[in-house]
Amino acid sequence: MNDNNKNIFVHEWINKAADDELSINAILKESGAPSTACFLSQQMAEKYLKAFLVFSKKKFPKIHHLEKLLGMCKAIDGEFKELDNEAVLLSEYYIETRYPGDYPEGFSWDNAKQAYDAAIRIKVFVNERLNVNL
Repeated sequence: MNDNNKNIFVHEWINKAADDELSINAILKESGAPSTACFLSQQMAEKYLKAFLVFSKKKFPKIHHLEKLLGMCKAIDGEFKELDNEAVLLSEYYIETRYPGDYPEGFSWDNAKQAYDAAIRIKVFVNERLNVNL
């Protein structure tokens, strides 16, 4: 993949993550479902990690597990260890938000806000490495 194609692909991942962020903000402002905000926060973070991997010319399997993706990022840049807590928090929102009974206590607005904040920390961290204007 030449550098121009790589940059286009990186921006496609970032644009998809930005779509998730727009939806999260709409949910948080207009009182949508907090479980959906949690799920979209996980998705947003996943896309930013994948954007970094594409930027770094690292192939990755079609997975959604943030801790595994983060591990791949750490192999390239050890400072990604700063995002361990965010990856752990957001990983529980991939499956559990999608099926009834998987998260018996339900999802709160506090969960949604914490998930969004974690996704934003990942966004900022990755964008700093990609030299993307926030």
